[in-house]
This record gives sequence, C-alpha cells and structure tokens, in this order.
Amino acid sequence: MKRLEALDAARFLAFCGMVLVNFRIAAQVAPGNDWASILIDMLEGRAAALFVILAGIGIGLSSVSASVLLRRAVFLFVLGLINMTVFDADILHFYAVYFVVGAAFLAAPAGALWLGSIGVVALAVLAISIFNYDLGWDWNTLTYTDLWTLPGFLRNLFFNGWHPVLPWAAFLLIGMAVGRAELHTICIQHRLIMWGFGGAVFALFPQMLASDPDLAAYLGTESIPPGPFYIIAGTGSACVVIGLLLKLWPKVEKLRLGPVLIAPGRQSLTLYMAHILIGMGMLEEAGLLNGSLNAPQIVGYAIVFCAASSAFALLWFRKFKRGPLEAVMRLTTQPRGA
Repeated sequence: MKRLEALDAARFLAFCGMVLVNFRIAAQVAPGNDWASILIDMLEGRAAALFVILAGIGIGLSSVSASVLLRRAVFLFVLGLINMTVFDADILHFYAVYFVVGAAFLAAPAGALWLGSIGVVALAVLAISIFNYDLGWDWNTLTYTDLWTLPGFLRNLFFNGWHPVLPWAAFLLIGMAVGRAELHTICIQHRLIMWGFGGAVFALFPQMLASDPDLAAYLGTESIPPGPFYIIAGTGSACVVIGLLLKLWPKVEKLRLGPVLIAPGRQSLTLYMAHILIGMGMLEEAGLLNGSLNAPQIVGYAIVFCAASSAFALLWFRKFKRGPLEAVMRLTTQPRGA
C-alpha cells in the first residue's frame, strides 16, 4: 500500500514524547505539580504505546514476511542489549520480542489479532496474580537490582520491566489489526477518534471503584504496573492521535509542516538511539543528570533535541533514502535481491 505519511508524523510525535519522558528519568527529576511535570506525566506510557501501535500498523500495512520480521527481531534485540548498558529503560529489546509475537500472527485476520491482544492481556493479569510484581525493583531509585542475571532479565523482559511483553505485546497486535483497516477513509479515521476517545475515558473509571490501593493502582491507567485498563487507555489515546493526524493531514501539508514531521518519523530507530547516546550523553557531560534540573528545563532540552533531530533528518534525506540505522537493519535483515 502507498505509505500514509501521517503515520510517519505520528511516529515522530511519539518519539518526541519518549524523549521528554526518558530525559526526565535519566535526569532524576522529582515529580512536581508544575505544567511541565503534568505534561510529562500525561505522556509517560502513552508515547511509547503509540510508538508500538504504529510499529504494528506498519507491519499490518506491509508485505513483510515472517522470516524478515524475525531477523529484524534479532537485530533489535542485539541493539537493545547494547543500549541497555547505557540506559536501563531501553525499549528495543522488548520490541524484538513483540516482533516475534507479531510474526506468529502475521497472516491472521483482524478479528484474530484482537483476540490475540486480549489473550496477551489475560496472561498478564494471570501472571500478576501469581508472581510478585515488585521483585527486582528498588522503587526509590527506579533501578532493577538483578537485571543482568538470567532470572532477573527474563522476569524484567516478560513480566515487570519498563515495557514487559505481558501485556505490551498487545499494543503491537492491536496496531496490526488497525493496519488491516482502510486508514485512508474518513469513516475509519472518525472511528479511530471516537472509539479511541471513548476507550481512554472509560479506562479512567474502574480504579475509582476499588477500595484497596494496590488493586486501584493495577486498575488504573498508569504504565507501572501495566494493567488491562492501561492497555485500553494507551490504545485509546494512540487511536485518537492517529485518527486526528490522518484526518487533518491535508491541512498540515498546506501549512508546509509535512517534511519536518515525516523525515524524522522515518528515522525513528536512528533518532531513538541518538537521544540516548547523544542527547543524554551531552546532559551527562554537562553534569545535569544528578537531579539538578527541573521539569520545565527538561521540556526545554527535549524541544531543542527534537528540533535538531528533525533538521538532521531533513538534511540526511537529501543524500540518502533511509536513516543510518534503518539502512543497516535493512542490509542485515532483508533477503538478497529484495
């Protein structure tokens, strides 16, 4: 299918949200009640969910084979392990396992994908009822004490890490189901907006009915712990963003904003690594990852980095067809002659 450029723009917006959240985590910024803290709180768990759903939509729109998807999973897993030595909250190695799940559902119709996503969430609910979610975490410092042991790594990956496979793989399957729809039609765009908004609002209520604090937290819409209503809320907000961008894209193009959103959206893998190695690296060199920054300053640094990312992507695409890491991934995972 013809590439839907609004999806690239959505990917860049998701990236910008992740930059905000990850810069705050790395800089050890304390929670607050100012506008910047509230903004970052709203994006925490939502930007990454949008990122994963968009990956699923990309798979749903493409003709990628299971073998290529599995090769990409291996590539992302290795890259993610390297990234984890710098930033514990890496999402790429989680992505790799989502892709393995996605490969198993590659030929499935939309209905089976929705059922698969429900099954993933159900397994996550079962797991949290059996195992101790707090195991491995030091919540005071947001560090995982036994991450680099085999039991700790697997527990973190599948159960209680930043983006555990159970239930985060549901986002990929939901994205694949959405990708099966005729996204270029106004009808589908309106459905994404309305059903997404309805789902996001509905997800706010169950936590109000629980008297037990732990149960209320799990029935809430926070990403830690990622309960079933967080999945509904994350999916709902993602669908609203995607639907609005698809609907309003002609107006965005008239304002000539398309290229500054599309170019970085098509280099999201490269820019994701760059925001950790370069963005956080520069903050560390300046001695700013010690809790000395406040939330408004984090927003300022994030905006500057995202603007620089867009400028780099525009310049890069004048010479090359793909981003640096995107080209390496294609070279190493695509069959010869494809």
